Amino acid sequence: MKGQKPAILWMTGLSGAGKSTIANRVEERLWRYGHHTILLDGDNLRFGLNSDLAFTDADRVENIRRTAEVAKLMLEAGLIVICSLISPFRRERMLARQRVGPDEFLEVFVDAPLELCQRRDPKGLYARALTGQIPNFTGISSPYEPPEAPEVHLRTDAHDVDALSDQVLDVLRRKGIMTRTP
Repeated sequence: MKGQKPAILWMTGLSGAGKSTIANRVEERLWRYGHHTILLDGDNLRFGLNSDLAFTDADRVENIRRTAEVAKLMLEAGLIVICSLISPFRRERMLARQRVGPDEFLEVFVDAPLELCQRRDPKGLYARALTGQIPNFTGISSPYEPPEAPEVHLRTDAHDVDALSDQVLDVLRRKGIMTRTP
């Protein structure tokens, strides 16, 4: 009915790596080309659906589980779902993938060195984590497990947002998800 192949783009990476920036650009471009999308951003989800969760390992697992369930519902509605979350643990990302079909989930690793993320620090979180004000902060006092074989690996220290969104759209074209172009 929507004339598109639904999919979940799961963008993972450290805070400050550029996930939200790239997710917004990809969504904007897909919309411009006539695709139906929804963006599930970790920060926004934490203000609503996941507002009762903290940043313990158990709460991080539940955050990903809930987000994956919502993404699956949106996928079943025929949307291209863009999830932008730190999602630090491989196991939970694998479980999110397993909730849908094998061709419907694309892991996008938004990769930037920790030092660059700390310099960017758009919300001042790293500075607070380094002084102990934020316990269990990914990359500082809590681990981040990078993807071992993502469908897309974006290096935000080497390319700008337009080049990175081009990389994502190219993969979507090759997989038959993005069927309309300018």
